[in-house]
Amino acid sequence: MSEKQKKKRGFPSAFTVLAIILVLAAALTYIVPSGQFSRLTYDDSTNEFVITDHDNNVTTEPATQEVLDRLQIQLSLDKFTEGVIKKPIAIPGTYQRIEQHPQGFLDIIKAPVTGSMDTVDIMLFVLVLGGIIGIINKIGAFDAGMAALSKRTKGKEFLLVTLVFLLTTLGGTTFGLAEETIAFYPILMPIFLLSGFDVLTCIAAIYMGSSIGTMFSTVNPFATVIASNAAGISFTEGLTFRIITLILASIITLAYMYWYAQKVKKDKTKSYVYVDEEEIHKRFLGQYDSNSEKEFTWRKKLCLLIFALAFPVLIWGVSLGGWWFQEMTALFLGVAIVIMFLSGLSEKEAINTFISGSADLVGVVLTVGLARSINIVMDNGFISDTLLYYSTEFIAGMSKGVFAISQLIIFSFLGFFIPSSSGLAVLSMPIMAPLADTVGLSREVVINAYNWGQGWMSFITPTGLILVTLEMAGTTFDKWLKYILPLMGIMGVFSALMLIINTML
Repeated sequence: MSEKQKKKRGFPSAFTVLAIILVLAAALTYIVPSGQFSRLTYDDSTNEFVITDHDNNVTTEPATQEVLDRLQIQLSLDKFTEGVIKKPIAIPGTYQRIEQHPQGFLDIIKAPVTGSMDTVDIMLFVLVLGGIIGIINKIGAFDAGMAALSKRTKGKEFLLVTLVFLLTTLGGTTFGLAEETIAFYPILMPIFLLSGFDVLTCIAAIYMGSSIGTMFSTVNPFATVIASNAAGISFTEGLTFRIITLILASIITLAYMYWYAQKVKKDKTKSYVYVDEEEIHKRFLGQYDSNSEKEFTWRKKLCLLIFALAFPVLIWGVSLGGWWFQEMTALFLGVAIVIMFLSGLSEKEAINTFISGSADLVGVVLTVGLARSINIVMDNGFISDTLLYYSTEFIAGMSKGVFAISQLIIFSFLGFFIPSSSGLAVLSMPIMAPLADTVGLSREVVINAYNWGQGWMSFITPTGLILVTLEMAGTTFDKWLKYILPLMGIMGVFSALMLIINTML
């Protein structure tokens, strides 16, 4: 069978994979009972707790510690009054079965539309980014810059992988760098390819960097901090142990990436994406010719410099300035306008190039909306609370070691259905954390099990960022699985061992 025939019969695209999972998620709403925990929120305008039960009946209670104690919410009042916990939290012991909400054919068809409306901020960010890339490519700035860079990095290529991995890991562990990494691929992918790496190594350096960082989070406010607050402990508890675990996990991941990169360097046919190599190079390198001289003019340098400076501004805005996609998109839109003026292109040519560049990423944009639709179907089917309830019933009364490993498995399982780290934390911690008390463990163990379990599953969770990333990189899910599953196995064993050590401290 020829390589072309193999490609035709190859693994389905990200769209098809997500569509299949969407149908399976809808099928689960017929099988898994619908249910809900009552939820509590704090209204600072009235200084009251607002309680919404499974029938959506709303009652209020005075915001006192006595009310929290009566509701078995083992948190101090100041967690609410000082704005530490802002999202609704599940009230222990209030799970109730409700009328089944199966999601039928019409719900499945509507879900991608609703998903697109929910993620329009991310979509606009990607489209603006695509427009900038189009303009920079048009004036040949990337080609000239890559030619200059390839000469400087000759013989030190893996240093690039290490640097990108460490920076994204640092971003992940400190402020939850995740969706923002979408902006890195268009600029880094050509550089990685020119340095002799395949597309999977580039994905791993960026995606696994942020994933390892968020998995072994130290002070990430969207994971460790919010989970610790919801569990009623300080996020500084166990911080030293988490830092040690992060360092060890980073070394393991870098070693795996080095092993794979060296294997491919010795024999290109060993690359898991070798069949697609020509197509991928055409997509990211275009007509780039390493043998031809490319004049790196002041105009090209200035355009690349302005584009590059947007990234530290982006990181500052997300980590310290309270930015999200509206501000990030505005930043890159401003960059696009400046680059249009500096590009030397005519007004009409600049606009058409921007639109053409955006059009190149429409596939990525649609993947974002489709991925969100899966969560919408599960939310509308009211099955997430049921899965959490069954999980808590399963681990009740276990011994310390078994309890810790079971928590890791459960959070991996729940992470597939609830990919939002903050969402899973506020839903599960008020219920899960007190269970650690019953077996004589620190609640810090539950925090680590939550972080490591959900983070471990994020390596492959289709409802997360990975399929969006693969669509942007021009490769398929099966090739990523072939690359990541061995590392996933290693990291699963490592996490379990570290969690057992955690129970002994």
